[in-house]
Amino acid sequence: MTEELTIITEHVGDLPLLITSMERMGLAGLVDQHFVAHGNWQGLSPGQVLTGWLAHILSEADHRLNQVQDWAAGRLETLRGCLDAQVRALDFSDDRLALVLEALSQDQPWAAFEGALNRRTLRVYDLKPRCVRIDTTTASGYWEVTEEGLFQRGHSKDGRPDQPQLKVVLSVLDPLGMPLTTQVVAGNRADDPLYIPAVDQVRQGLGQEGLLYVGDCKLMALANRAHLQAGGDYYLAPFSQIQISPARLEAYLQSVWEGQQPLQQLQRPGADGRLETIAEGFERHESLRVEGDGPSLEWEERRLVVRSLAQARAGEKALHRRLERAQMAIEGLNERGQGKTHFQEVSDLRQAAHALLRKHQVEGLLQLHYHEQLQERPVRKYGQRPAYLRQERQARVQVQREEAAIRRAVQRMGWRVYGTNAPGEYLSLEQAVQAYRDQYRVERSFGRLKGKPLSLSPMYLDDDQRATGLVRLLSLGVRVLTLLEGVARQRLARTGGNLTGLYAGNPKRATSRPTTETLLRAFKEVALNLVTVNQKTYRHLSPLSQLQQKILALLEIPVEVYTRLAAVSAKPP
Repeated sequence: MTEELTIITEHVGDLPLLITSMERMGLAGLVDQHFVAHGNWQGLSPGQVLTGWLAHILSEADHRLNQVQDWAAGRLETLRGCLDAQVRALDFSDDRLALVLEALSQDQPWAAFEGALNRRTLRVYDLKPRCVRIDTTTASGYWEVTEEGLFQRGHSKDGRPDQPQLKVVLSVLDPLGMPLTTQVVAGNRADDPLYIPAVDQVRQGLGQEGLLYVGDCKLMALANRAHLQAGGDYYLAPFSQIQISPARLEAYLQSVWEGQQPLQQLQRPGADGRLETIAEGFERHESLRVEGDGPSLEWEERRLVVRSLAQARAGEKALHRRLERAQMAIEGLNERGQGKTHFQEVSDLRQAAHALLRKHQVEGLLQLHYHEQLQERPVRKYGQRPAYLRQERQARVQVQREEAAIRRAVQRMGWRVYGTNAPGEYLSLEQAVQAYRDQYRVERSFGRLKGKPLSLSPMYLDDDQRATGLVRLLSLGVRVLTLLEGVARQRLARTGGNLTGLYAGNPKRATSRPTTETLLRAFKEVALNLVTVNQKTYRHLSPLSQLQQKILALLEIPVEVYTRLAAVSAKPP
């Protein structure tokens, strides 16, 4: 009797880990609760479809809708074991995924969903909100600009002003960098007015006041500061040169130049564990008053005048390079040679020299002295004409450094003014400096959103609704990545442990701060083999390595999320 034998191999990878993490967040249930499914919807619920699709995006670094159905067809048993449902490849058709995006694009259901997700996440992961960071970014693409559309030309943060773009506003929770709110607006919108809606969404979602909001100078628009003050929250951000002019900064620093203002040294532990001074500064206090429709709002603002020592050193080094280049270029105007301009008039030479001062940004730091002289230049014999000496007038310039002006310029380097309404007992000068230096955390979330694995750019959608829904979907992916990373790092910090074996080619390299992307990469070779003999199926899962088991324990995910995939023998699907 001939036995029928078929072998199917499914790439399991990091799917059980990712889907379990999303189940812990309650993602599928909250999606089904806040977004109404289409009347003809069948099969997996919208929340389950979203969970599976997001797992595909995080695992494959590809958000294209037309790639998911074939991907699911090659992992049906894995998805059935992870989603605990009868999964069909058709559940992930591009038409169905488009419906998910259209649902996510609805502003009111999204705001309610996001708030509920925030509250559950804080409770499940025992997070204590204290600091929220807000910033904006843009995503460019080859879209068509319409009058009222989402894709518009504006100031590009991608260096592509020639392309239409949309703008994304993220509010993230410190220190994880986990998104709390996501706004998608037209690419030509100014940043300043976007902060108040973001703050209101955070307040509605968390139901807390007394939080510190950190942002860039756009947060320091007076309307934004007044809104935070009125709501019982705090702000911290630098002032722009328009908000605090160079003359105003000079007035703040005058007491320092006169030796009347002591400077507080701000320190932090260095790489060797010893304290190192990173900045110095002092405070000023200003009374603010804003008139509105109701009672006027008054409060006292702390102006933190801070000098970054590293920035000052870098600025001084750059200044001396520019001075040297400018001096060489100006002195080169005196030289004669092929291709060089011969200046006979001082006025022409002065114009060229001042253009070089502006080019190298050293105006007022070099003193230029001009004079004219007669020079004899030999002229060669030509035909019957004998050689002779010809007198020519030449304008020359001498360059001298203005040492006093250079010292004053160096003295002013590295200074910046920050503003906050937080009292000193809540936020000291040293804490404020460190809080702003950690602003890279929101940039890191943008990096994940726009780079791998979420890969917002390039976007292959040109419909405003679906593009909005996709950005919101990918922001959920950022949540998954930041939460996994936060759990792993906090657990390692509590135990004082390290992970080894994460880095290819260097298995002994240890880290106490692994990234989620590195952790997920450790599962890429896990596979499920389905061996069918005479209509009976046997399952075999790649044995989990010690590193994989350690990662699961670190993330507080049971090994059973993997082993249960091989626990059942059944008829083939």
